[in-house]
Amino acid sequence: MRGVSSECLFCRIVAGAIPAKVVHETDTVLAFQDVNPQAPTHVLVIPKEHYPDAATMANADPALAGEVLATAGEAAKISGVDASGYRLVFNTGADATQTVFHVHCHVIGGRAMTWPPG
Repeated sequence: MRGVSSECLFCRIVAGAIPAKVVHETDTVLAFQDVNPQAPTHVLVIPKEHYPDAATMANADPALAGEVLATAGEAAKISGVDASGYRLVFNTGADATQTVFHVHCHVIGGRAMTWPPG
């Protein structure tokens, strides 16, 4: 697949080299359970193609950015938090605590969220 890095954790999950508990998958997007959940529902939604952050993905492929968001909504529905509410989070850069530099959307729910978040 074009735009894949063999050194990226999430690219390796897409390739099947690292197992993941898949929640939903399309031809271009993968949603799976976070291994370090911060709430009862914590799903990561990633494009299968490697982009380092949300802005880069949105500028390069706006349709893919839309699919990531649509898949996040589907993951919330599958996880049963669509009616009660959920939070979508894109961390971009080290100051935002992004630790894997492959764009990913956190779908967090199953409990009341506080504000401000961090």
